[in-house]
Amino acid sequence: MKIVVFGTGGVGGYFGGRLARAGEDVTFIARGEHLRAIKDSGLRVDSTEGDFVIYPARATDDVGEVGEVDLVILGVKAWQVPEAARAMKPLVGTHTTVLPLQNGVEAVSQLVDELGSNCVIGGLCRIVSYVVGPGHIRHAGFEPSIIIGELDNRRTERIARIKQVFKHAALNISIADDIQVALWTKFLFIASFSGVGAVANAPAGVLRSDPKWRAQMLDAMKEIYTLAHARGINLPPDSVEKVMSSVDGLPEDATSSMQRDIAAGKPSELEAQNGAIVRMSRAAGVDVPTHDLIYQTLKDSEE
Repeated sequence: MKIVVFGTGGVGGYFGGRLARAGEDVTFIARGEHLRAIKDSGLRVDSTEGDFVIYPARATDDVGEVGEVDLVILGVKAWQVPEAARAMKPLVGTHTTVLPLQNGVEAVSQLVDELGSNCVIGGLCRIVSYVVGPGHIRHAGFEPSIIIGELDNRRTERIARIKQVFKHAALNISIADDIQVALWTKFLFIASFSGVGAVANAPAGVLRSDPKWRAQMLDAMKEIYTLAHARGINLPPDSVEKVMSSVDGLPEDATSSMQRDIAAGKPSELEAQNGAIVRMSRAAGVDVPTHDLIYQTLKDSEE
């Protein structure tokens, strides 16, 4: 399978690296010092499941020289998706599949708006991974896993083929019974954990043990659950309980990428997470006071 990783950050670099290591034809789209390091020394991945280096690694910042591919794995930040969708057009042909792995629930519709619905599938991942330095990725937590699905939940040949390719690379991948439920379940987790974590400027151990922050996380989760149902996404009744249990299972020092970006003064996924909840709640006529507070507090701090 001819694969392009569009955005060779913590997520794209890790999963693309694993696929390249398994012998797939992978090209990494990167920029600047990161690109130069990958070209000169390969892509280095440090992982709790075993370190490896992809050398030589095929990498470029020019999608035009790659041409049409079978699979585009989109690894950019959520706020970069619209621009990435426009930039990847030379990669997308009649038989191309685009797999977004962003946090949030808006990437699919943003890709469809630019590329059409035929080439886009739904996807999400579970991993703690980030760029340490140019050409260097560190996988620091969770057993990496991916969930994929057609937007209409059909079990198609391309979905089966993508699953087979990831399985061949010994990656944990599954096909969702309902991809929207899967996406919103992760959204319920990441937007609540990221938002409260960024406001508190504290890791998981503090958020779940301090009664104030734990209650705010639970309120945030309940609001997303209500919003999902208002939008026709039938999250199971025990969703909040299960997601809170996931937070309870995180390492004591775990933080979200959005929280780390805000603390470092970098562009963050605030608009794609808590901002998106506020926008969608207005359209659905649902009150989300916890996310209103989180969004305004963090937006003020970013300005």
